[in-house]
Amino acid sequence: MRIKRKRSVRKRSAATLIAALVAASLGAGAPNPRAEAAEAGVDLPPPTGVSVGSAVDLDTVTIPELQARMADGSLTSTALTTAYLRRIKAVDPKIHAVLRTDPTALRQAAASDVRHRSGDTRGPLDGIPVLLKDNVNTRDMPTTAGSLALAGSPPDVDAALVTRLRNAGAVILGKTNLSEWANFRAAKPTSGWSAVGGQTNNPYVLDRNPCGSSAGSGAALAASLAQVAIGTETDGSIVCPAGMNGVVGHKPSLGLVSRAGVVPISAEQDTAGPMARNVIDTALTLSVISGASRSGGLDGPRGSVGLADEMTHSSGLRGKRIGLWRLPSLGPQVDALMTRTAEELRNAGAEVVEVTPPYQQRLAELEFPALLSEFHRDVDAYLATRGGPRNLAELVEFNRAHPAEQTCFAGQELFEQALAAPPTTDPGYRAMRAELQDLSRRSIDETMSAHRLDAIAAPTNPPAWTTDCARGDNDVIPSSTPAAVSGYPSLSVPAGFVDELPVGLLLMAGDHQDAGLLSLGAAVEHRLHAWRAPRYLPTVGTDASR
Repeated sequence: MRIKRKRSVRKRSAATLIAALVAASLGAGAPNPRAEAAEAGVDLPPPTGVSVGSAVDLDTVTIPELQARMADGSLTSTALTTAYLRRIKAVDPKIHAVLRTDPTALRQAAASDVRHRSGDTRGPLDGIPVLLKDNVNTRDMPTTAGSLALAGSPPDVDAALVTRLRNAGAVILGKTNLSEWANFRAAKPTSGWSAVGGQTNNPYVLDRNPCGSSAGSGAALAASLAQVAIGTETDGSIVCPAGMNGVVGHKPSLGLVSRAGVVPISAEQDTAGPMARNVIDTALTLSVISGASRSGGLDGPRGSVGLADEMTHSSGLRGKRIGLWRLPSLGPQVDALMTRTAEELRNAGAEVVEVTPPYQQRLAELEFPALLSEFHRDVDAYLATRGGPRNLAELVEFNRAHPAEQTCFAGQELFEQALAAPPTTDPGYRAMRAELQDLSRRSIDETMSAHRLDAIAAPTNPPAWTTDCARGDNDVIPSSTPAAVSGYPSLSVPAGFVDELPVGLLLMAGDHQDAGLLSLGAAVEHRLHAWRAPRYLPTVGTDASR
C-alpha cells in the first residue's frame, strides 16, 4: 500500500489459452534479444552471467521458452530451480529480497520433471519457480507480513492463489520481504523494511529504495532470483515496486484473484497480482492465479473475457489511442522521459493525447480515512485465524513491547488511527466509500470516453529515493490511485531510466479489461524495449530526496 500524505467467458481449453498467449507475445515481439542466437545454436554469454544450460539466460528467458525446452528434454525443472536457488545464495546478500526458500522446492521440481517426461503437464507454470510475497499464506512456511507478531507457526492452510499455483505445478521457491504490514503501520515508514527481513535494497543502486510494499518481489525479479513473483496491492504496492525495479507488475481487476488467505488492508481495494520481467510471463501467471483451469476459461466476475480471446486479436499499437497523464510533479526528468515515450508510441502508430483524469484531489481526501475503517475490520478478522495477537489492539501492544519492531521507525500511527476510526457500519464511512467508488470509476471511464481511449498511461514512479529510516519515504505518487480505488486493472511496464534508476509506464483501462491491457502492454514493452539488467551500484548522484 502506498499512502499518499499531505507531505505528500467463453470456455476454451487450457492448451488453447496458453497457445494464444504465447502467440500474442511472439506476435507483439516480447523482449528476447538473444532469441536469434539461440535458434542458431549460438550460446552467447549472458550480460550478467546468469545462465543455466545451453543458451538459457535467466535474465531474458520467458516461460514459453522454458516450457519448450522442458518439453524437448533439453532442460529440467530441477536444473532451473537449482539455478535460481544458487542465484539467491550468490546475489540476495546484496539486496535482501528473499526471506526464506522452500526446503521442498527441489522435490516440487522433480515431480514436475516426472510430469514433463510422461507428457502430463498441468499448464504454463508447471515446473516454473515462483516467489511469494510474505503476506500470502503458505501452510508449510511462515507468513509474517514482515511482523515478528506473526513469525511463529505457519497458517493452517494455503492462500487460495497458492493452491492454484500448486495445482498448476508451479514450484514455490520461497517468500519475499515486504514493507511491514504492507506499508500500513507508520505515518513515516521506509518502504522495503520489516522487522523480520530488514531492509530490501534496489538492485540498480543499492542505497536507493525498492518502493513497496511488494519490495522483495520487485527486487528479486530485477536480480533474476525467480522467473515470476506474486505481489499484493491496495494502492500502488505492485506497480510502484515494479516500476522502481524495472520489471512488469499487474494489478488485476478487483475480485479476479481471490483474496482468501492474504493478509489484508481493505477488502474494497486489496488484490494479489503477478510480477515478472516481461509481460508474457505476467499474463501466464495471471491465467493461473485468476482461475484458468485445465477444462475451462478464465474464471472471474461478470464472466470476464478470457485472456486468449483478447490477446489473440492484438494488433500492436497501430490505431490505438492512449491518453498520457503526465504528472509533472514527479520531476522534469520523468516528464522528459514521458515525452520520449509518447514519441515512441506515436512512431509505432498509436495516437497519444494528453489527459488529466478528474476528481483526483477528492480521491486523495477520502481514500485514507476509508482505509482506516476497513483495515480495522479486516485485520481483526485475519488475526483471529492466526497465532499471536488476536486483534489490532493486541498487535499495537505487541509492537510497543518489542524493541526489534522499532529499529527502523518506531511509529504505528496508522494502527492507532484505525483503532479510533468509525466502524464500517457507520453511515459516514459508507457514504465516503460510495463516493470513492463513484468518483474513481468516473475518473477513468469519463476520461476514456471523452477521448475515445484504449488506455490511460502515466509515469508509474519517480526515480528511486535514497533509503533513510530517519526521514522515511519520499512517496507522493498519485498515478496508481484511480485504478486502485475503482478496482480497475493497471499494468506497469519498463519505460526507461533516469540516470541508473528505472521508471515505469503505468497503463490503466476499464473494469475487467485485464486481457486487453496485457495485450497492449506487450506491444508497449516491445516498442520501448527499456529493460536492462541491474549493475548493483553502491550509489549514484547526491540528491537524497529522489
